[in-house]
Amino acid sequence: MARPPRFDTNQLLDAAVRLAAMSGPAGVTMSAVAKEVGAPSGSVYHRFAGRTALLAEVWLRTVESFQEGYFKALEADIDIDAQRAGRAAARHVVAWSRAHPQEAAVLLYGAEDFGRADWSEEYVHRAERGNHRVRTALESLTAALGSESPQATERVAIALIDLPLSLVRRHLRAGTPLPAHAEALAEECTAALLVPLPAGPAAPASAPTTG
Repeated sequence: MARPPRFDTNQLLDAAVRLAAMSGPAGVTMSAVAKEVGAPSGSVYHRFAGRTALLAEVWLRTVESFQEGYFKALEADIDIDAQRAGRAAARHVVAWSRAHPQEAAVLLYGAEDFGRADWSEEYVHRAERGNHRVRTALESLTAALGSESPQATERVAIALIDLPLSLVRRHLRAGTPLPAHAEALAEECTAALLVPLPAGPAAPASAPTTG
């Protein structure tokens, strides 16, 4: 019976996240990941075709992990209480970052920093699916709040993404822990932006997404 591999894909990606959190995307190389886990370089090349694939997986796995809880929070009450759904999504940004500080540090960068220009078609499509879901969710919340104007859509994007991320970013870049009141502060600021929303014709959402 063949022995199970000593280092699985998630272990290698966890190591890559640690390196990215410490040194940025430039610190994520095949040899650095192998050294981080004490594996031969062949173990990394066995699971990733090259550094471009490794970087794509690091970015996409991190964003998709964040989005899983984000969409769950946003969609849970959207048909019952849209404002509460929006506030819950904003809280999630902070709570997830508190629970996953290294992954949150990865999201201080963008997909371009993780080599998006060289990604395979498969990775690009995976990113675009995530982007589309974000845009659809923001548009749905805007409509549930009673408006579909360009200004309303932009305000929702700022309230649910830009604002809580800026709170997280300020502390991560300063190397200080998120304060105990961070979730409540994000929720309070988001709530202030969500009411009232300007009315008007519909327009596509524009917000930071998967890449």
